[in-house]
Amino acid sequence: MGSYIPNTGEQRREMLSAVGAQCVQDLFASVPKDMLVGDGLDLPEGLSELEVRRAVTAMAEKNRIYPTVLRGAGAYRHFIPAVVRSVVTREELVTAYTPYQAEISQGILQSIFEFQTMICMLTGMDVANASVYDGGTAAAESIAMCKDRRRTKAYVSACAHPHVIETMRTYCFGSDTELVVVPEKDGRTDLEALKAALGADAACFYLQQPNYYGNMEDAAAIGEIVHAAGAKFVMGVNPIACAVMATPAECGADIAVGEGQPLGLDIAFGGPYLGFMAATKAMFRKLPGRIVGQTHDVEGQVGYVLTLTAREQHIRREKASSNICSNQALCALTAGVYLTAMGPEGLEKAARQSMSKAHYLAAELEKIGMKRLHGGEFFHEFVTACDKPQAVLDALDKAGILGGLPVEGGILWCVTEMVSREEIDRAVAIIKEVC
Repeated sequence: MGSYIPNTGEQRREMLSAVGAQCVQDLFASVPKDMLVGDGLDLPEGLSELEVRRAVTAMAEKNRIYPTVLRGAGAYRHFIPAVVRSVVTREELVTAYTPYQAEISQGILQSIFEFQTMICMLTGMDVANASVYDGGTAAAESIAMCKDRRRTKAYVSACAHPHVIETMRTYCFGSDTELVVVPEKDGRTDLEALKAALGADAACFYLQQPNYYGNMEDAAAIGEIVHAAGAKFVMGVNPIACAVMATPAECGADIAVGEGQPLGLDIAFGGPYLGFMAATKAMFRKLPGRIVGQTHDVEGQVGYVLTLTAREQHIRREKASSNICSNQALCALTAGVYLTAMGPEGLEKAARQSMSKAHYLAAELEKIGMKRLHGGEFFHEFVTACDKPQAVLDALDKAGILGGLPVEGGILWCVTEMVSREEIDRAVAIIKEVC
């Protein structure tokens, strides 16, 4: 293996001599010998740049990229304007990371501030943080924001994404918090079950809107139920859907969280993504992670700084309610550039196209006997009954179409503005032949 440390052998010997060591191994003298790798790692010889390129290209060719995607379930293929990649791949932005020194980090701080501002505009909330790792993390972190000495139990709708629920379980296990899953009824949260479940120890209730099955929940009514029990109302939202649906603020949410992947981030075989978090003014001091604020210098010029950073997760970690100390800066920058490029009209157009095309697919599938499992309004995802789900998905796969996700009772379909009417008709024709 080659060395990636830009120091010559002579420089290394000088540094070792300065600290009184004969060799690098002397630096690990305090480590028990049975924990050390004695004969080195069993690794192949290093390769040249050309050989590495050939090897990586061969591995990449094993990936399958579908021309048509009819699957969502948490990761969505939307159109990304060329300007987004053009801006965020600039060298000075790709390498930007920790803006601890405000005087030399104004560019990245401003980009984060603008990201926070746009998330507030999307959600209607008063303040947003500089992003967290992903949507599941954001949902789990919201629980810690709501707990206090009396209210120690968290609630989540069974209609939330299963991976989000699992992430919340992991966080709750670590903080000794009980997580209660409120059952669903006909593809939506059971309001009567929610009323019966919430007690005096309820800290918060998490609702996904639209939910995992694509259905629109009665968020305003649920918010009233949650607040009547004295708990906080947390909404997990799809940021594209926020362009056409009532905002979390309008539904009475105390906290709004979500996955920012639809905002200019490619599906990219699973990441990286980013989680966004926004809250009312009453909750903003409990937001985890970083918050960038706008201020003025001594000359009256606008400047940007990290604010509210002298908090437990930085200086008293044993008392912290969160250990989030970083943020997805580059992904947040991407989301900010995407939102700027799209503008309110472009974002609404993407949302309406996704919704109308999904409704068109649902209607066409119903004509061939694949009816929706749930009634009522939906955004761009829906579940249909299907007697032979695997046969349907295999047939679509052979035609270069990634079909929906198999779920209990049928298939979860998703349509975005990236799918044309011709592609939908072609998929329906294939499904009709199979069924």
